[in-house]
Amino acid sequence: MSGRGARGTAPGDEVRITVLGAMPEVAPGDDIALMLTEVAVAGGLQPGDVLAVAHKVVSKAEGRVVRLADVRPGPQAHDLAEATGKDAALCQVILDESRAVVRRRRSLVVCETHHGLICANAGVDASNTAEGTVVLLPDDPDASARRIQHALSRAAGGRVGVVITDTHGRAFRRGLVNVAVGVAGFEPVLDHRGGRDREGRMLVATDQALADEIAAAAGMLIGKASGRPAALVRGVCTAPAPGRLDDLVRRRDQDVFRSSADAHGVVI
Repeated sequence: MSGRGARGTAPGDEVRITVLGAMPEVAPGDDIALMLTEVAVAGGLQPGDVLAVAHKVVSKAEGRVVRLADVRPGPQAHDLAEATGKDAALCQVILDESRAVVRRRRSLVVCETHHGLICANAGVDASNTAEGTVVLLPDDPDASARRIQHALSRAAGGRVGVVITDTHGRAFRRGLVNVAVGVAGFEPVLDHRGGRDREGRMLVATDQALADEIAAAAGMLIGKASGRPAALVRGVCTAPAPGRLDDLVRRRDQDVFRSSADAHGVVI
C-alpha cells in the first residue's frame, strides 16, 4: 500500500506498508522482541521504519492472559453481570483492568483503563485466545514497545519506531479502527501550532496523532486471524523521541464531554 503526500511526510514522499510474515502461536515467556525482529528483518527492516504490532501477541508473551475459571467475582462484578448479561468472572476482570466505568448501555461497558484509555471492556478481549481465557492489554505498553524498539533498532543499525495497536471504537463515529496503545522511538503527536496554513493563517489548535494514524493504516492490512500481527510502515517522517502513550491521551481538564457531564451530576 502506498500513498502520496500523506500527513507526517514531506510532500511527494511515498508511504509503504508491508505486512510481515506469519508468526507461530505466542505463549507466555516467549521473547516477543526477538520474534518480531526476526520477521521484520526477513521483511526488509530499515532504519526509519515504524513497526506496528497488534497488542495481543505482546500481551500473550507477557503472560497477560487470564483463565476465567480462576476468577472469583466480587459483589460489584455480580451487579455488573446482572445489568449487562455478561459472565460475572469476565466482569470482574473488566473491573480489575478499569480505573472507572465511564458509560454502560445494555451489554456495552465503556471503561477508562489504568493507562487512561477509554475503550469497551477495558481492552479485555476473548478473541484469538484459548476457550475460557481472555487477553488483557500489556501492563505497561510503552515499556513493552521500548523493549521491542531496542531490539529492532539494533538489528536495523539505526532508529526504528514501534507502535503497539488495539482496535477501539470512537465516540460519535461508527466502526472500529486500530489505535496506538503503546509507542516507542518517535514523537507520537506532532504539534503544528504556530505554523501557517496555505492561506497564511496561523494554526492554533492542530495536533496530529501520528501514532494513531500509523496504527490505523497498518490495521487495514493486518488480519485478525491470519497469524501475521505486524507490519512495517516506511516513508513516514518521525521525530526522534522516547515516545509515550500519555501524549495521545487527552487530559481530563481538557475533556469537554466528561467534564460537562460531571458538572451536571451525571454518574460516570
